[in-house]
Amino acid sequence: MPGVILKPSETLESAIRRYKRVCEKTRINAEIRRREFFEKPAEERKRRFAAAVKRCRKRLTRDSSVFLVKKKRKH
Repeated sequence: MPGVILKPSETLESAIRRYKRVCEKTRINAEIRRREFFEKPAEERKRRFAAAVKRCRKRLTRDSSVFLVKKKRKH
């Protein structure tokens, strides 16, 4: 858990702001939100796969000037 040492001439409000910034950098709030409710293994795989697809598409659009057309899949 991150901590902040209060400096002699620092106000409590600025120390709290600094603490919040440190927590954001270590992604504690995102981890708390993620662990708030149980996520089934299938849902976790689905979320990770969607993130991988998003990263891949982002990389493709950044590297090439050709825009991809999204195809609908039949279920």
